[in-house]
Amino acid sequence: MARLLLTLRYDGTAYHGWQVQPNGVTVQQALQDAVQAVTGVRSGITGCSRTDAGVHADMFCCTLDTESSLRGNKLLSALNFHLPADIAVYRVQEVADTFHPRYAAKGKRYIYRIWNGAQRHPVYSRYAVHRNRPLDVQQLNEAAQAYVGTHDFAAFCAAGSDVVDTVRTVHRCTVERQGDLVLFTVEGDGFLYNMVRIMVGTLLEIADGRLSADGIPAVLDSRDRNHAGPTAPAKGLCLQQVFYDTL
Repeated sequence: MARLLLTLRYDGTAYHGWQVQPNGVTVQQALQDAVQAVTGVRSGITGCSRTDAGVHADMFCCTLDTESSLRGNKLLSALNFHLPADIAVYRVQEVADTFHPRYAAKGKRYIYRIWNGAQRHPVYSRYAVHRNRPLDVQQLNEAAQAYVGTHDFAAFCAAGSDVVDTVRTVHRCTVERQGDLVLFTVEGDGFLYNMVRIMVGTLLEIADGRLSADGIPAVLDSRDRNHAGPTAPAKGLCLQQVFYDTL
């Protein structure tokens, strides 16, 4: 039995997130289908996180325990043959049988994309939220620095989450413009359910004048979800990178 680390990319538009669930097709289910087609065994697969329905990933890591003799590029090619066009494995490597893709992760980087052009952009329609009202990127970037550091992010966690410890450390947070594309980038040691999308939604409250530019510290201190902004739409969010010490 070998434990293999699979690294993949996916367009999350058609999926109900990563984790298998009874009410819709998920990325994990599609990957299990491919593994079964290749090895003849429906193996369990453990992911590095639980991405929401409609969220994308440029780097998602998961482990597969298998007795198959296929390894490396042979397994990679075989899996991609059976995977749908919106999911692709791009690395397969053997890891220690004690390796866990979630608990071994030292942090993650997410990017949230906003198309800030006057008219909608068909190419970005699946991967960015359209806002035609001009955004003051400098103002939003300055406001976003309040997220940096170790804070209790209870106000930025979706209601109904069963997480007990809501303290997280954000190492970097930026808002920048690339033409009409506005990018919100955040790196941290971990993220709560819907945390990044609520962080973006709160910044957009500042952009719309419903929250003061220096209002984020008070929202953090409140620990009350009702004080933060709405949850930004899923399609703008992409898990860009997962950080490990040993890989």
